[in-house]
Amino acid sequence: MKKLIKEFTKGIISENQVFVILLGLCPTLAVSTSIENAIGMGAAATFVLLGSNIMISAMRNFIPDKIRIPCFIVVIATFVIIVELVMKAFSPALSRSLGIFIPLIVVNCIVFGRAEGFAYKNNVSHSIFDALGAGAGFTLALIIISFIRESVGAGKIFGLAISKGYEPALYMILAPGALLTIGILIACLNIIRRK
Repeated sequence: MKKLIKEFTKGIISENQVFVILLGLCPTLAVSTSIENAIGMGAAATFVLLGSNIMISAMRNFIPDKIRIPCFIVVIATFVIIVELVMKAFSPALSRSLGIFIPLIVVNCIVFGRAEGFAYKNNVSHSIFDALGAGAGFTLALIIISFIRESVGAGKIFGLAISKGYEPALYMILAPGALLTIGILIACLNIIRRK
């Protein structure tokens, strides 16, 4: 059980996909304009991570090494299609807001990296905790970045105005604001880690 908890926590802390490994920056920059988008993208990526890690880990002894990459893509694409259809059916506004970034989960480095680097080499139970940890770490990173960008750049949290007199820094809602936010957060985490 201790090893499973370690697999889970490494995705949140020591191997956080956004802040440490610097993967998945494209959707991070694009969808971190609001906390609702962050939660939606994080949940979608976590579902795809979990489903693909389970399937790839369960089939790892049957997948020939020469065709493992196409097999990974088919498995990941299957779960992405499920997420996309469910999101369009039950949350069309969120689906429109996230746009192309849901289908692009198929080629997301985070999902593919966990499939290649972990699920293909480990059993199902370890792969489940790895996927949940990576998904939680990605979601947490998105929420932190979105909180900063939405509050500073739009003057709102969950669509509610922070205060009447606040003049938002619109720069923070744009892509350069996302890069600045991520850079500052990574620098702060590196300082904390060194101490």
